[in-house]
Amino acid sequence: MAKSQFEIESGYPDPPGEDELPFDDGEPLETQEHRLQMSLLIEVLDLHWRSRDDVYVNGNMFIHYSELDSGQKKFRGPDVFAVVGGVSKRIRKSWVVWKEGGRLPDFIVELTSESTAEVDRVEKMRLYRYVWRTPEYVIFDPLSGELAVFRSGPGAEPYEPVPADANGRFPCLEPGLSLGLWAGEFQTATHRWLRLFGPDGRVLPTYAEAERARAEAERARAEAERARAEAAEARLAALEAELAALRPGP
Repeated sequence: MAKSQFEIESGYPDPPGEDELPFDDGEPLETQEHRLQMSLLIEVLDLHWRSRDDVYVNGNMFIHYSELDSGQKKFRGPDVFAVVGGVSKRIRKSWVVWKEGGRLPDFIVELTSESTAEVDRVEKMRLYRYVWRTPEYVIFDPLSGELAVFRSGPGAEPYEPVPADANGRFPCLEPGLSLGLWAGEFQTATHRWLRLFGPDGRVLPTYAEAERARAEAERARAEAERARAEAAEARLAALEAELAALRPGP
């Protein structure tokens, strides 16, 4: 049997998969704000696409992108990423591009800081734009609140900054969605978070927020039903009183 190009160049018969490749570098996220912000975005995107089986959302996971150079640390671990369409939601140790039909992220968020800003804005931006061809790249500093959204231009042009809309938010991902800052509580921590907003201008909910909204809607429905029942009883009592007044006396 003829040798594959991979075997010729690497000396190994088959390219490695997620079980053979590294999936953890032991480096923690920098702050609690970074960790919570990552969890918030992943949760919101996961809920937003809950009805789709062909979308994968995760973060701080290695993405191995070079089959022939898989032993040369050809991987990156974006803080948040989404692959939209053509994939499955199965649990993975890492994202191995050659095992995923060549699919790479369509959307990446890097949670930057003073110590990582240059890497995020130069090295990673170059990789995501020219090697991965990721259409949208977001850089956000959870501590300063600085936010920048980039979208790929035509051909080999650099990323183009996405301008904010009239509400100070940045259109992204799909029509009607936008990114912006929101002050509030997430997992008992009050902070200025990066949130996704829907076409109605409201934030896309977390699972807890969606459950609270469902419970509030159910309480409102029950209260409205109770009010209707009480009004009907009052009308019936009034009608019975009118009929009693019309009856002739003894």
